[in-house]
Amino acid sequence: MVTVHRKTAFGALFVYTGVMLALTMFKAFFVIGHLWRPENQRTRSLELVPLAEAFRGSSWFAPLFDGIGNVAFFVPFGVLLYIILGSGSNPLRRVTLVGAAVSLGIEMLQYVFALGHSDVTDILFNTLGAFLGAGFARLCGPRFHRWWVGLSFLLGAVFLVLVGLGDRLGDPEKIVELR
Repeated sequence: MVTVHRKTAFGALFVYTGVMLALTMFKAFFVIGHLWRPENQRTRSLELVPLAEAFRGSSWFAPLFDGIGNVAFFVPFGVLLYIILGSGSNPLRRVTLVGAAVSLGIEMLQYVFALGHSDVTDILFNTLGAFLGAGFARLCGPRFHRWWVGLSFLLGAVFLVLVGLGDRLGDPEKIVELR
């Protein structure tokens, strides 16, 4: 069995956490293609009712995309945390709690520094994503740990390339607002 060194897994977690922070806290300062408008990211709003956007949104697609995106966003985080914490007692619970704490921290910082829309639903879906990631890592076992770590480094590299390309990707005339 091939094992991943703990330092390498921490490095992958550091890289992926950097991507997470960039995409949640710093979208006002860069752009990838025309996926969002940086000038619209400097906002402060707070939604404390779970799933509120799903019931009042003008589109069924936006809340669904947002929910699935938030779950998927934290799956790699949960996988990497499980690789690091998996040998201890009750790793699924610990990964889930860390995922919830990190998500809560991000939402609080977004609100404090007016860097986006803070929503309790995001915390719920992010926590679910961390849990599913940990469960997936547990189910797949240690033989895939090296693969997950490598994929996380690759995701970080792809992210840097996309940021470097900036607004050269896509057509600004075809932007559609989902909210």
